[in-house]
Amino acid sequence: MINILKQLRLDYRIKVGYGAAFLLLLVSYLLTWYANQELITQSKLVTHSNTTITHMEDLASYVKDAETSVRGYIIMKDENYLTPFYDSRKMVNNTFYLLENDTKDNTSQQILLYTAKSLIDRKYDRLSEGIGLVKEDKIKLSDSIWKTHTEGKILMDSIRGVIGKMKTKEQELFTARNNELHTGYVSMNIIIVTSLILAFLFAIFGFITYIRENRARKTADKKVTEYQDQLKSRIEELGIANKELIQMRHTEKFAATGRIARTIAHEVRNPLTNIDLAASQLKTDIGNPDENSTMLFDMISRNSKRINQLITELLNTTRFLDLSFENFSINVILDEALELAKDRIELNHIRIEKNYADHLCDIAVDQNKIRIAFLNIIVNAIEAMEPDKGILQLITRDEDNKCVVEIHDNGIGMDAVTISKLFEPYFTTKTKGNGLGLANTQNIILNHKGIIHVESTPGIGSIFIIKFDFATAE
Repeated sequence: MINILKQLRLDYRIKVGYGAAFLLLLVSYLLTWYANQELITQSKLVTHSNTTITHMEDLASYVKDAETSVRGYIIMKDENYLTPFYDSRKMVNNTFYLLENDTKDNTSQQILLYTAKSLIDRKYDRLSEGIGLVKEDKIKLSDSIWKTHTEGKILMDSIRGVIGKMKTKEQELFTARNNELHTGYVSMNIIIVTSLILAFLFAIFGFITYIRENRARKTADKKVTEYQDQLKSRIEELGIANKELIQMRHTEKFAATGRIARTIAHEVRNPLTNIDLAASQLKTDIGNPDENSTMLFDMISRNSKRINQLITELLNTTRFLDLSFENFSINVILDEALELAKDRIELNHIRIEKNYADHLCDIAVDQNKIRIAFLNIIVNAIEAMEPDKGILQLITRDEDNKCVVEIHDNGIGMDAVTISKLFEPYFTTKTKGNGLGLANTQNIILNHKGIIHVESTPGIGSIFIIKFDFATAE
């Protein structure tokens, strides 16, 4: 319980730490975004003021160029001097429209701009009148110079004064906006430095938390792996113990069946002998029995022999055998069993696949008996498979210092109930069969101190697994 509470407190601290880190980073990001937007806005305003001042200076410069151009024309009376005058007029108009757009959100600047436009228009009108008088030769050079100098100076001073006021106002705006831009840059740097410090602190916090949690996770993973290995080992041990228990039950069942079979044979054969003797005596006493009596005597004799034969077969499948042990290769015995089943294999077009282990040691067995045991299993597998589609696999290998034989088929398979009764005498799922073949097979293998085990899946097939001890060196 204490560990659980500690873990909950640790989880709470981690959640609070990461939550605070996320919140602070989010606030830092929003402040950075806001400051960045303000910097962009102020930068645009500074650029706008700078551009407006440049346009104002251009406007005064164009008017000055026009005045210089006309003065040169009056003096030299060469119309080539008027080219700058005409060009400047166009440039003045274009610059005016630019300034009008630049100052559209500033009423005082617009008033000064329109005043400057009015003065510039008057200036150009006077310059145009002077050009006309010169062209008509109505004024003398001295008069023209005096007139141009006097009136032009007054207008030009007025234009310079108005544009100067505009530049002064715009310069004030430029200075204020530039100061705000500088302040924004300073704030931005502070926010960035603060964000970096916070990010660094959160990185350290996250790294420390990660190391701590990673250690705990590795410890937990190690424990889980150990528990899994232990569980796997226990499952394997349980599986081995279960197989041994099943084998013990098979052996006990085999021994119990043998005892029952011998008891039944004794109890049945005694009265059966009396029945045979009584029938024989009765037949002798009658002398010449009629046809109906002869049929009844034959029926008694025939069924008596049938019962006696069944008892003999039952005893043969449950008694301990007299075996003649010799060393043989398991691969050779399997091939001999296949040869005995050759006709059935060819008739049903069964495909044989062998996977024998080379250099297996010999096993000490009664060759004839083991061959019969393998033959029973092979025949049972052939009958379980569909003709033309059957695949019979025979595998031999060395496992845990035992000789292992596996006989696979891809037949109809068996369910768990059928497997549990498979080796019982007279149990069969076939329409034709006495149910003693596999019982006899188990009897032979158990008499060799071997193990037989069956694995099967309905619709997929069955596997018979037989294990023998290797022959000991003499």
